[in-house]
Amino acid sequence: MPDLAWLTARPIAHRGLHDAAAGVIENTGSAFAAAIAGGFAIETDLQISADGEAMVHHDDALGRLTEGSEALARMSAAAIQAVRFKATADRILTLAALCELVAGRVPMVIELKSRFDGDMRLAVRAAEVLAGYAGPAALMSFDPAPIARIRQIAPHLPRGIVAERHYTHHEWDRLSAFEKFSLAFLLHAPQSRPQFLAYSVKDLPAAVPLVARRAFGLPLLTWTVRSESDRARAARYADQMIFEGFRPS
Repeated sequence: MPDLAWLTARPIAHRGLHDAAAGVIENTGSAFAAAIAGGFAIETDLQISADGEAMVHHDDALGRLTEGSEALARMSAAAIQAVRFKATADRILTLAALCELVAGRVPMVIELKSRFDGDMRLAVRAAEVLAGYAGPAALMSFDPAPIARIRQIAPHLPRGIVAERHYTHHEWDRLSAFEKFSLAFLLHAPQSRPQFLAYSVKDLPAAVPLVARRAFGLPLLTWTVRSESDRARAARYADQMIFEGFRPS
């Protein structure tokens, strides 16, 4: 097990230190710069472009925060980078551009978004980019398949699983009841071999993260901490929080 003390050393800003009211939008260069200035680690998301580039964006399609409505997987990286956010001059970054911006000043915890369709291009590209990055960075995903692939192609890269107890959101409708059960109870662990766990704060305390943390020594992050009750739960049951909507003192 690698030394992951850096992973839990400081609070982790969810999608950067964003504040829409102040014109700082999630997962933008401005939000990441604010996190760096505040001394916080950064959590962010990656989507795959049509030409196989790792793009920094949470949603799989444009529209919520940006102009347009097209799926990122059907757009080239160049086309995605040309898209404007609605409330700022920021543009969507590539993972390589994010690495250049952060330059090792704070840790990065990067989620590989997945459609659970066996597409490993994003995992492969993220591993390629991070192979040349000297700063602290870890990859994680709800989907154990890309994490298992990272274990194969880049075993030196810290890897984790994002999980929750109840997969009730409509985004999980594509999964069978057994698949949800497998994710909730980490039945994939012999293949994915996660080195840390990021678990929903709303589901703490829970047996799975408790065993992972105490019996197997896996660092436990918890998401997304937004309230005082969330903070108290995170402090009691996890090693570090992934937060948004406030600035930790």
